Amino acid sequence: MIVTNRLRILATGTVLALVVAACGSDDPTTTEGGGGTVATGEPPAPDATDATDTMSDTGPDTGPDTIGDTTADTSTGDDGPVSGVTLVTYDSFPEADTSLNEALGRFTADTGIDVDILVAGDTGTMLAKAALTAGNPEGDVMWGIDNTFLSRAVEEEIFEPYQASGLENVPSELTDLVPDAAATPVDYGDVCVNYDIGWFDERGLEPPTSFDDLVDPAYAGMLVVQNPATSSPGLAFLLATIDEYGADGWQQYWQALGDNGVEVVESWTQAYYERFTWAGGGPTPMVVSYGTSPPAEVIFADPPRDDAPTGVVESTCFRQVEFAGVLRGTDAPEEARQLVDFLLSAGFQQELPLNLFVYPANSSVDLPQEFVDFAVAPDEPRTLDPEVIDENRAAWIDEWTELVLG
Repeated sequence: MIVTNRLRILATGTVLALVVAACGSDDPTTTEGGGGTVATGEPPAPDATDATDTMSDTGPDTGPDTIGDTTADTSTGDDGPVSGVTLVTYDSFPEADTSLNEALGRFTADTGIDVDILVAGDTGTMLAKAALTAGNPEGDVMWGIDNTFLSRAVEEEIFEPYQASGLENVPSELTDLVPDAAATPVDYGDVCVNYDIGWFDERGLEPPTSFDDLVDPAYAGMLVVQNPATSSPGLAFLLATIDEYGADGWQQYWQALGDNGVEVVESWTQAYYERFTWAGGGPTPMVVSYGTSPPAEVIFADPPRDDAPTGVVESTCFRQVEFAGVLRGTDAPEEARQLVDFLLSAGFQQELPLNLFVYPANSSVDLPQEFVDFAVAPDEPRTLDPEVIDENRAAWIDEWTELVLG
């Protein structure tokens, strides 16, 4: 029997929410009924965030946009900055007071180009607005479209093709996702099943290692997942099961998950901070989260610890990739290209892991030791072609909703 929980209780945890933020916002269907980041919301990171609550869990944002100035003083003389650009991004991107914002301040100091941050809501809302204003954009550069929405962004001609400086340092598996340099890969991460190591140790039970294990009666009632209609990690987990069992087999798998007592909630924050045994004191020792959730648990542990309390079922990991690009119709195309180059530079990319809890797309950047020791990024993660996702996302979510929630 499938257990559902639709309570919208505000979660108290904000640290791991940064992980979700990394993978963007957590509402994957806002544009059809919204979006999520690779992700680059969304880990724990990135929507790469949950749009139903707050950074990871911010909830669909259709209200007024907010603009944040990245520097207190960006003047280059009595006449002020040479020019300025607006960076459009999802609601979990920090607007101030982080090393990411300090890096943007250095860009301004070096180039004379001021950078304002325009928050456009969750990823799906951001994409919908960009599609409506394509050719006459609200800003100049966009950050955070992920691979589940990439095809639509390309089809709507939101971006001006641009071959960014530094792409030679980006792995081909990321650049191959964007033909004709329509957008620039900037980060990636993985949505995976996480488990409470201590909970399993105390019971002498080995954690699962595969999707098939999750429907084994030995693990009945031990997994909480997110609704793919309201959560970016929830959508990624659904896509991972489609990758594993195929377009004609995932339905039977979800029926088996239901028979094994899977719990469905609306958001990542609710799943992680309310229902997961480790973070929320809840009843379920397994949760859909991120491959970078374990290092976040170590970094922000109080009291400090040198081991991760949570583990990752690596075979369940679905890769999320986030992109940035020059918005077609920008009034400052040259300045926008310079900003995209900077977003891919080592000076900015090195700030991503400990702010958004994602992996930098620039492979020349050294990772924090906590990522090296505790994060999981499979060599062969699960993935689906962005065009296949775009063509089927709405139908898959509708079918899942009818099958699982009735």
